[in-house]
Amino acid sequence: MKRGELKILFVASEAYPLVKTGGLGDVLYSLPHAVHARGADVRLLLPGYRALLRQLEQVRIVGWIDVRGAEGIDSARILETRHPDYAFPLWVVDCPPLFDRPGNPYVNANGQDWLDNAERYTVFSRVAALLALDSLELGWKPDVVHAHDWQTGLVAAFLAEHPERPKTVFTIHNLAYSGYFPHGDFVRLQLPSHWWSPEGVEFHGGLSMLKAGIVYADAITTVSPTYAAEICTPEFGYGLDGLLLSRSYKLHGILNGIDTRLWDPHTDARLPAHYSAARILPGKRRNKQALLGRFLPAVDDAMLAAPLLGLVGRLVEQKGIDWVLAAIPVMLAETDARFVLLGSGQVSYEQKLTRLAKQHPDRVFVEIGYDESLAHLIEAGADMFLMPSRFEPCGLNQMYSLRYGTPPIVYKTGGLADTVVDADEAALADASANGFVFESPDTAGFLDAIRRALELYRQAPRWRRLQQTGMQQSFDWSDSAAHYLDLYSI
Repeated sequence: MKRGELKILFVASEAYPLVKTGGLGDVLYSLPHAVHARGADVRLLLPGYRALLRQLEQVRIVGWIDVRGAEGIDSARILETRHPDYAFPLWVVDCPPLFDRPGNPYVNANGQDWLDNAERYTVFSRVAALLALDSLELGWKPDVVHAHDWQTGLVAAFLAEHPERPKTVFTIHNLAYSGYFPHGDFVRLQLPSHWWSPEGVEFHGGLSMLKAGIVYADAITTVSPTYAAEICTPEFGYGLDGLLLSRSYKLHGILNGIDTRLWDPHTDARLPAHYSAARILPGKRRNKQALLGRFLPAVDDAMLAAPLLGLVGRLVEQKGIDWVLAAIPVMLAETDARFVLLGSGQVSYEQKLTRLAKQHPDRVFVEIGYDESLAHLIEAGADMFLMPSRFEPCGLNQMYSLRYGTPPIVYKTGGLADTVVDADEAALADASANGFVFESPDTAGFLDAIRRALELYRQAPRWRRLQQTGMQQSFDWSDSAAHYLDLYSI
């Protein structure tokens, strides 16, 4: 089949701008659009969360699907809608008992997983599989179903039961989240008994929805080549490394892209000033002034000259936030650097960062939560970007940072290793350097990389070349979309 004739159903638990908790949401906006732009016929299926439904205007009910839940039959309305940010139809699984609730898709107001997550995403996956088989006779049957992360891991398993089924592709965005539930949930949901084995969905006595995707999908992808190799090792495999190694014949590492329309310092509507690789100043400096001005009553030339280090991300151990907390006091004592951090996560990290900001109100600026406009301003206004993740399947913020002329400081892992070239003397000489990479997983290695970055920052011509190298790189979805279309077509 020609690639342009492919019908592809994307199935996911979130997609920007309708619902987003992290990079998964960004990918489920950008990748379907990149594939659609190359001629594929696309649909995107999402759960009918309350916040999502409130954003929909013209909605058409295309049918009802009843499937097995934990206590009996769950009935879902299937809605079709068009959204101004999407170039193709959206399908929504509207099942109020499971999805019509406030707040985060996965956790309650206290940060605890919703107790019925196993039922919620099993029902969603059952409905997705039936839609993929055109059970509503809508006249649209996909050639490929592309499911994402543990919430949709069962889709491939349900489809594997049917001989006349579409091809299934399962993408692991982060192996650390496996969708692990007790055996009792498996029984209550009346999942097929032959799935319950070490060769099926059973994992350490429980049900792993992520494992189901790995076992039953026709192809598995991860979001960077290095991460695809890393998860086949005990260090990064979370107990699934042996399984992944045995499935390496169908495992592909395809680097995520970024949406270069939303993330472009030359046109970004969220920025007070625009700039490009050809003319970084004065635009970047004006963004820095606006960023500092958000937290300080007045901004003088000395403040603008001092380095400003930014961070946007989840405040959890995976992201190396403990290294950041250890490094900031050292840098405050040694240098004139300032720090601006945006994110939320582990309460203890939130509290420690807030305390640091109160202790150093003119040097450390912290905003707990997420603010899309502030995220863009940090990428544009900071001089360098902190991203010391212990592991990072792909990472998007380092690519945003490179595009915005804000060299990232990263640990050598996953997608960070695939995108950031360390500014050692050789790489600076051949103009391939675009950031700072440390290989020792500790505070000392992180501090060394920060010190090297600050030293180069004081060398304006070399720093400008480093910025331009990153800004001139291509991180759009074109290459990645072509890889996926090749995979879909096999």
